[in-house]
Amino acid sequence: MVHNIEIKSHNMDRLMRLTGILPVLPTPFTETGVDLDAMRRIVRFALDAGVAGVVFPGFASEVEALTGEERQALLKVVATEVGDRVPIVAGASAPTVDEVVAYGRQALGLGITRLMIQPPKSIGAGAGAVTAFLAAAAAQLPEVEIILQNAPAPRGSDLAPEAVLEVVRRVAAVRYVKEETLPAGPAITAILANAPEHMLGVIGGGGARYILDEYDRGACAAMPALEIADLHAALDRSYRDGRGSEARALYVKSLPLLVLQAVYRMRLTKHVLGLRGVLDNPIVRAPTPDLDALAVRDIERCFQECGLGSVGADKWRRTK
Repeated sequence: MVHNIEIKSHNMDRLMRLTGILPVLPTPFTETGVDLDAMRRIVRFALDAGVAGVVFPGFASEVEALTGEERQALLKVVATEVGDRVPIVAGASAPTVDEVVAYGRQALGLGITRLMIQPPKSIGAGAGAVTAFLAAAAAQLPEVEIILQNAPAPRGSDLAPEAVLEVVRRVAAVRYVKEETLPAGPAITAILANAPEHMLGVIGGGGARYILDEYDRGACAAMPALEIADLHAALDRSYRDGRGSEARALYVKSLPLLVLQAVYRMRLTKHVLGLRGVLDNPIVRAPTPDLDALAVRDIERCFQECGLGSVGADKWRRTK
């Protein structure tokens, strides 16, 4: 059975195809809650960096550590600051269809019509179960475009390309796939080679550590973390303009930092954003490895080699 969830034509007219760098925004915390003023700075930093869109909340946002009220307040800040300048993708992953629909309706209330949904592991990795879950959510959210997030195990369902394609074919509201399994490249090739007509593209994950391979295989966009969004945006522009050697040079510059980012995750993102004058503190809620003095030195050296400069680095170090 094909679940042809119709997307209203007026929405399709105003929605642009997702392309380019779409960073997942981090969540700034205080000792007692979330920092809405810092969230505004984060969004402005992303826009000034030249990103093609933003994503919130996602795994890199420490979404599992947010209350429902915090999540809603932060998304409202994102929507207000972005306005209609670039597309916004709202994370709507949850263990149940009802929760996904509730998050989707919050996003729609802010004018956001793209939802990224990671199927819950509790339903299994079969195409039938994932199809039923997404179709049930889409039936109650007819205005949205869904980005199916295919995350690797152990966090995600690790769907095979054949299962992804079956889900996309049967749920027409699924317009994109964020492919994060490893290796992502062959999966991207397989999905795009057999994609149904209504599917608009595959988006790369993996923190942009494999972005050139993903782009060479036809990925339309990438969703890295935020800390070097300006470098990633420049890389994307160079690639799309046919300046492959420039894109590769930027990619090579980014890799040492991104290798460390794969280990230290949000702590690295927030440390670098502190060096850049965006954040006032590096507080994280998600369980991540601590940064000792040698790790900090390595991170700062790799960031310096990206050629992006620092703002307020001395002040940041004094406040840590």
